[in-house]
Amino acid sequence: MTPESVMTIGRTAMEITILVASPVLLVTLVAGLIVSIFQAATQINDASLSFIPKILAVLLTFAIAGPWMLTIMTDYMRRVLTGLPGIIS
Repeated sequence: MTPESVMTIGRTAMEITILVASPVLLVTLVAGLIVSIFQAATQINDASLSFIPKILAVLLTFAIAGPWMLTIMTDYMRRVLTGLPGIIS
């Protein structure tokens, strides 16, 4: 196993991680921003008001983007596991 192959595997793993996590993170960011603007405009400072919309947004994101995320992760793991004999020898 050469240092180049280790770096390639690590870089690809980081790219897949960012690709899979980005929809959930972006939706959470947007939901938090909308709730913050709503709280600032109405001066309602309830803790549950900030959590419930974010949880619902994340669940909706997983429902919509979940199959795509699972496909990306499954394809990556299939590539890693099928390429493992070539990497080891």
